[in-house]
Amino acid sequence: MNRERNQSSKTHVPSKTPDTTVPLEQSLGQALRRLRESERVSLRTLASKCGFSPSFISQVELNQASPSLASLERIAAGIGATLGDFFQAAERSGPELVRASHRPMLQSGWSRSQIESLGHPGIGSRLEALLVTMHCGGTSGSKLHTSNSEQFVMVIAGSVMLDLADGTQVLRRGDAITIPAGTPHRWENKGTKDAQLMKVTPR
Repeated sequence: MNRERNQSSKTHVPSKTPDTTVPLEQSLGQALRRLRESERVSLRTLASKCGFSPSFISQVELNQASPSLASLERIAAGIGATLGDFFQAAERSGPELVRASHRPMLQSGWSRSQIESLGHPGIGSRLEALLVTMHCGGTSGSKLHTSNSEQFVMVIAGSVMLDLADGTQVLRRGDAITIPAGTPHRWENKGTKDAQLMKVTPR
């Protein structure tokens, strides 16, 4: 009897559909390895270009180490790519519409942050739009760092500290800033709530 009831329930229960209420979390290590291999950059060459040891790059690819946001940008630059290219390596195809509840996402445990792609990671896009959620105590790096590209950043939730060479600025919801390429800077969330930054850079 029990066996028949189980067989019956299997017959009438519809198959599950993918959960579209959470972001599509990607494996950072897998995305890095695919991106590095697609650009035909060896692990040792990448380590040399971005100033890290080969063992650290290997640990990142094996998801045994969590780089900061600043370190991710350095690694991407070493490959000749951008931070958004990690999503292209992990999510190669898809519709141009990116639902708010189903954005590709990467985690940076060291920075206490998550990065979501706001745009389609397809080839030909001239802009790279990312949403960075920085949890309490999160920071982009341990010291000031630079980016190879100009950045437009807008705070859409919470508040963050922006350290610059000539001082510190507090940015709150609605505040925006354009940071020229090569400008030393560092983000930090010293508040009690998560902060969200929309970051747009040219590809």
